[in-house]
Amino acid sequence: MRTPNSRSTSQRSATSLAPKSSPAAKPAGVNRRVVLYGHRALRTKSRLIGELTSDLVKFLEDLKVSMLTQDGLGLAANQIAETVAAFAINPRAVDDDREPYCIINPEVVATEGLVEAEEGCLSLPGLFDFLPRPEFVRISGLNEELQPITVEGTRLLARALLHEIDHLNGVLFIDHLSESRRRMLGTKLKELEERERCA
Repeated sequence: MRTPNSRSTSQRSATSLAPKSSPAAKPAGVNRRVVLYGHRALRTKSRLIGELTSDLVKFLEDLKVSMLTQDGLGLAANQIAETVAAFAINPRAVDDDREPYCIINPEVVATEGLVEAEEGCLSLPGLFDFLPRPEFVRISGLNEELQPITVEGTRLLARALLHEIDHLNGVLFIDHLSESRRRMLGTKLKELEERERCA
């Protein structure tokens, strides 16, 4: 999910149960290209991760670095063309003093409330729209050591967590818009598809 612009600043409020990382810890991965609308990975349901390997550790670092370098609040694995069930989240983008971290094999446990707010996506640059999402979400999953973890978020963090879980199921935020609104975005979507074909 794209870091919100100033129009969304007033909506920033968040909580999280994710463990804090060492203050000195910095991702050691590399920045990878975020694929755009039209790439097949964005419409592919991600497969669960079952084993902690050195390749997975490196990939999770790449995911965090790519998210931070491209100013994202969150980034799903399939946005860098890897269809595994993992995403990175940057709590600092919502004024939560925690290191960026990854969640593996996430599942929504509970939601509460409903709030409409503007949303954007790194794979759909230049497109923003308002849509309703739960105001609170609790998810379960695994941390970067494949240990069970529970994460809670409110408002913008909840929106980001749900946005990234949608990605892992091959769903984009524009899929939540009305059919008439999606038709209005048709020209922009075709431009993004062309950019992706030429990348």
